[in-house]
Amino acid sequence: LFADVDDDLCLDAAAAAPVLNILRPSREELSSSKVTLVCLINHMSGALADVRWLVNGNSVTEGVFTGSAEQQPDKKFKMSSSLTIERSEWDKDTQLTCEATVASKTTSKSIKKSDCSD
Repeated sequence: LFADVDDDLCLDAAAAAPVLNILRPSREELSSSKVTLVCLINHMSGALADVRWLVNGNSVTEGVFTGSAEQQPDKKFKMSSSLTIERSEWDKDTQLTCEATVASKTTSKSIKKSDCSD
């Protein structure tokens, strides 16, 4: 009776890892006390993802907002996550990393102020 259940629950082992991009703070934001970075997560094979932010390698939850996944016409999913930090952290050239795990495949992308040209 339940012989096919495992087949229905299997994840595609060949599914590609998600593609990540990080948007740096806007010029306007750089004059305020806090800045926000946005991680765009594209080409997800499923709607469920574990997204986390790391500051200098340490996982953080404060200032993090992660939206729900949206299905695209190609049947892949996309979502975004933001991290708001003190501008002083950004100015210290802190390494900020967005990490997304989808179907046991983890991808990460890092950014710091010195990576960005004005």
